[in-house]
Parts: sequence; structure tokens; C-alpha cells
Amino acid sequence: MSHLPRFWNLGWSSFLDWWSNQSVVSEQGPSPLYGQQDMNEPLLDNSEGQLFLTEAFKVIIEEVLCKGTDVKEKVCEWREPEELAALLDLELRENGEPQHQLLQRIRDVAKYSVKTNHPRFFNQLFAGVDYHALTGRFLTEALNTSQYTYEVAPVFVLMEDEVLSKLRSLVGWAEGDGIFCPGGTMSNMYAMNVARYRAFPEVKLKGMWSLPRLAVFTSQQSHYSVMKAAAFQGIGTENVFKVKVDDRGCMIPEDLGETIELAKSQGAVPFFVHATSGTTVQGAFDPLEPIADICDRQGLWMHVDAAWGGSVLFSKEHKHLMRGVERADSVTWNPHKMMLTGLQCSAILLKDTTHLLKHCHSADAKYLFQQDKFYDTSLDTGDKSIQCGRKVDCLKLWLMWKAVGSKGLEERVDRKTFSSPIYLTYVFRFCSVEQPLFVNVCFWFIPPSLRGKENSPDYNDRLSKVAPVIKERMMKQGTMMLGYQPQGGRVNFFRMIVISPQLSHQDMTFCLNEIERLGNDL
Repeated sequence: MSHLPRFWNLGWSSFLDWWSNQSVVSEQGPSPLYGQQDMNEPLLDNSEGQLFLTEAFKVIIEEVLCKGTDVKEKVCEWREPEELAALLDLELRENGEPQHQLLQRIRDVAKYSVKTNHPRFFNQLFAGVDYHALTGRFLTEALNTSQYTYEVAPVFVLMEDEVLSKLRSLVGWAEGDGIFCPGGTMSNMYAMNVARYRAFPEVKLKGMWSLPRLAVFTSQQSHYSVMKAAAFQGIGTENVFKVKVDDRGCMIPEDLGETIELAKSQGAVPFFVHATSGTTVQGAFDPLEPIADICDRQGLWMHVDAAWGGSVLFSKEHKHLMRGVERADSVTWNPHKMMLTGLQCSAILLKDTTHLLKHCHSADAKYLFQQDKFYDTSLDTGDKSIQCGRKVDCLKLWLMWKAVGSKGLEERVDRKTFSSPIYLTYVFRFCSVEQPLFVNVCFWFIPPSLRGKENSPDYNDRLSKVAPVIKERMMKQGTMMLGYQPQGGRVNFFRMIVISPQLSHQDMTFCLNEIERLGNDL
């Protein structure tokens, strides 16, 4: 390229003659994708790239989708960080590698990754695989577009609108607004930000200087994203008031009313109540009707974080858990959890029909949102978002929904999801934290050395060490995965999430037997 200046006075045709005779040759000789090429040819060889992709898909099918769902295979191949880094050869170098070596890299990545599709993966609020949704995820990546304008994403702008409309109808709203967000935390942040904008629209121009001290209300067991949102938006974590919960983890409405009055007495201005449908640990559902009554009387925005529990709305039998949700102002819903849509798929849904979402976040970028376009510019939804580029998250849910229909999704909730904790309760022989309300089964394993010693002064201290040791053993042996945590005054206990469509009664029985095997010597 250093030769270019001598062509400035020779004209465009002379420059093109010179350019057409140039080639790119790597120091190591030609490679299938990036070797010696005429400058008139594309830098990438599509045929070679597509061949590589075909071979890579074979590896993915075998290692991730066949072995990764086979109960006879390990959930994980545990390695210590230093050993794993060496096995993967993570260093990035000056020159590229041949395709056979890259395919081995793919095998290694699959081998040493946790198999979240495995029937004995109980560790997170997501598990299992839906193959229609997975196809949507592959197609999304291949099309590689951004969900901000109709001109660049016409299919997905219309698709997102349809999916959001359907989700809102399940909440109980005939109209409304919303967008897909990169996870439930962001969806909850959107709700708090829009609620503040509705109460104090001047905040968009003048910032926090224009506001009084604000107060947010949420339960003691709500998701930590409430604290993150308050910190991120300048409200402050000290202004998040925690409301007491009952033994099941559900917000106590009477305490909400008292806590609101306490905040007022301290000079704070209440504006936002964050209720939860499906808490992270116990799977508790806050009583939405009495919470809505309080919000109506106080003029507060009511948000329901249904990231985990929202999918009960598909079920005629179980939607009573969210009775009163239609009275909320906004709802977070993560189909990538119980509905198996795949990470990530989270929606913030609003009852509002006055375009609060757009007014709150718009910046009117002229290079994207020109108002003199040849189509209806209301289809350019990107200014609702705090992002510019926004990943397409609607296709995987839409394709799965098309495949099985609302009835198929209802059947998943009724027959698979809720039947599993019922079975576990029936065969259970450990110490339950509480009777499960949802698909979170929480319990202690009491090893032989501690049985009958509940009144010993060191009982809780010794019991708190049991779950971490068993977790380490199961991980290193790769037999299964489930999580543990302390909560309030309770020492470490296991939390088993039972949602995978691959899960059988035999797998659940195995889990209980395996915990006994791993912990009997403690």
C-alpha cells in the first residue's frame, strides 16, 4: 500500500491496473481460507469456509448434542484452571492454524465445557435443549443482523412485535409495549428507569440534581439486580428498602405498607415496588393482588420480576401463582429459563401505551432513525433501547412456539416441570427447607455423623460445611451438578432445579442416591 501515492496523478484506471496484479501471500504459504489470492477475489474463500462449518457442525452434534445429553456421559470434565488453560492452548499467535487443528479445538471446547443439556444438570435456572429453538439460534447467528430498524431487520421487527404481543396477552394486557433485552437484570433495570422517568420526566435532561431522594421497595429474597439497578441509575443501594418475607420466601404485604411509611418518614419519595414471581432460591411467588392494592393507593409503579416464574402463565392449572399480574405496570419474563429457549431470551413488557419506553431512552440518532424514510418509521424500534446494536432474541422463541404451539408449552409446564418436584417430594429422604412451591427443591443432606445432634452447639457450623464438600466431589467426578447457598439464618443447603425435558424419575432418584454416596463419610 506504500506504492499508492504514485498513482494519484495517473488516474483511476491506472490504479486499477496496478491493484489487479497484487496478491496477498502469508509468510507460511497459502492456507485454505487466507492464502495467496488475487486482489480481484474475495479475501475469504466461501466454499472452504462452508466446508469447515459443515465439519464443525458434525463435531457439535456429536460432542454437545449427543454426548452432552447422554446420561452415561459426564456432566463435566473438571480440570483445575492452570491445567485447563494448558490443555486448551489459549494463547493467540501471529499465524493461523490448519482446519484439522481448529476442529480439534472445537472438540476440546465441547469436552471441557459444562454440559447444561445433560439430564443431571440441576445447577441453574436453565437446563436442557429444545431443538427448534436451537435452530433459531443458529439461524440468528448466521443472519447476523441488529434489531434496531426495519430496513436492516424487517423480518425480526415484525416477529418481535408479534411475540411480545402474545406474551403481553398471557399477562392479561390487550395493548402495551416492550422489547427483548440481554437478560433479566437488564429487563429489571429498564423497568426501574422507566418508572423513574414517568414520575420525574425531567431526570432525562437534568439528571439526579433535579430529583429528591428516591425509594425502591423489594423483598428480602428478590434478585440482586434490584441493587445493581439502584446503583447503576444513581438511586443508591441504601435507598432500596427490603420488605420481610414469610417462611416460604413470599413478600409480606403488611410489611410493604409499613416499610413505605418508614421511607416517607425518613424523607424519601417512594416510586417503585419490585415484586417477584419465582424467587431465585426458593421459587417463591409474591402475593400480587395485595401488593397491587398498596401500589394503587400510593400511586407507585408496580413491577413484577417473573424472569423465572413467568412461564406458569401458559398453564391453566398453575397460572394462579401469578394472580393479579395484569395489575402490574411492567413484567420481566425470561423464556430462556423454564421454556428452554436458550440463552439469552428476556423480555421487558409494559402496560403503557404512551411510548414511555421510547421517550425515556431515545436519543434520535439521525444516521439510524431518519424520519423521511420510505416506510413507516414507527417500525424502527431501536430508540426504545439503551443499546444501539441489539441482538435478535425473538426468532428462537418464535420458531419453538410455532413448532409446539401454546398447548405444547402448557403441557411442558404441567406434565414435565411441575410433576418432577412432586415426585421428588414423594421419594424424599433428606431434610427439606420448605415444601416446594415451584420447581426449586431446597434441602439439607444430614450426614451420619450429625444425625440426632441438632441441639449440639456446633451443629450449624458443621452442617454448613457439608454441601460445599459434596459439591466439590460431584464436580470433580462429573456425575451431576446442583447448587447450594446459605440464606438468611439458614446455613448452606442444596437447591435442585428440576426443569430439563430430558429429566426422568430415574435421574432424580440417582441424584438423591449420589448425594448420599458422596456425603456418607462426612
